[in-house]
Amino acid sequence: MSKEKNTPASEARRQESQDVFLQQARLLHGTAITVDGHCDTPYRLKRRGLHIEQPDPLAQLDLQMLEASGITASFFAAYVPPYYAERGAFSFANELIDVIEEEGRRHSEKLELVRSCAGIRRAKKEGRIGLMIGVEGGHAIEDSLEKLHSLYNRGARYLTLTHVNNNNWADSSGEEGRHGGLTAFGREVVTEMNRMGMIVDISHVADSTFYHALETSSAPLIASHSSCRALARHPRNLTDPMLKDLASTGGVCMINFFSAFIDDEAAVRIIGARGLSPRKNSLGLHEEVPDDRTSWDAFCSWFTSLQCPPGSLDAVVDHIAHAADVAGIDSVGIGSDFDGVPLLPSGLESADRLPYLTARMLQRGFHADDVRKVLGENFLRAYAAIESVKRS
Repeated sequence: MSKEKNTPASEARRQESQDVFLQQARLLHGTAITVDGHCDTPYRLKRRGLHIEQPDPLAQLDLQMLEASGITASFFAAYVPPYYAERGAFSFANELIDVIEEEGRRHSEKLELVRSCAGIRRAKKEGRIGLMIGVEGGHAIEDSLEKLHSLYNRGARYLTLTHVNNNNWADSSGEEGRHGGLTAFGREVVTEMNRMGMIVDISHVADSTFYHALETSSAPLIASHSSCRALARHPRNLTDPMLKDLASTGGVCMINFFSAFIDDEAAVRIIGARGLSPRKNSLGLHEEVPDDRTSWDAFCSWFTSLQCPPGSLDAVVDHIAHAADVAGIDSVGIGSDFDGVPLLPSGLESADRLPYLTARMLQRGFHADDVRKVLGENFLRAYAAIESVKRS
């Protein structure tokens, strides 16, 4: 069949078709539960001294965008920059939880702090948006199970075992390994998280850490914001064997939207330039960086200088489709990383564009029931299993 010529009439037909799928996507979001596995808005708000409703030219998600996104519940990250390792990481995590709680209180008519599957479903039923808390960076617990419990009691429902830095008990994908994966204490952390019903989040970890966590955990693991290494060769992404092994125990890979994790050219460019980064390697801090704000600004400036391609909506759908092909449709979700990355794909530059991703999935032939799974039902199924391990 010959390709349709690009004429005003053909362009109008394509636009009409896209509008139909977008309308279907918005209707689907009206009834579907959508869970975003990772959002760094709290760190942006703290960094810039703002509240979620206030305008910010750097915002990838604010209150208006969140309301337009179709998101039912979003994991707002208590992100602890590597700078704070051995410099008050636990205290900084609590400061970010304070930010999340304050925004929930300020907008209680629209937002609700939730801590469970039941809470997410209740928020949907009541027409509010659920805010869940995830702690990013295992160094936040300062090698203390007591502090891990404290964060859980404040509402944190996942902990990424590492961020871009190794800690004293787990290796990261962002640095050369120190432990060969998890130490004995690291395995104890995973076991204790199972006992609490806390999600063991393996985004950011080294491959060896992933497999040690998989061996240790009696509950499904979740990658709250990771993509597919077969399509974009960044070590933050999961290999096909990792995707299969994650799925074999009921886990979910929630696809990250960052351009460097979904576009292979961008991934190769950032890894190739890591020695020139203002951070130690791909993303780890130099000691001479005076504070975390300076580090973030320097990283964004450095990344911009690489002139990485942004990727596209279709590239994100490619990762969703690949993960579904490899691991099964029941093991895929979305973890945007809004406000935590310097570049997002064309057409998905902010949270209010999320229905366009849903529309593109429908346009690419995903069945509506499968789209519902990717948007949130897969996460809810895995999280329910994690909660059941706690009860048992």
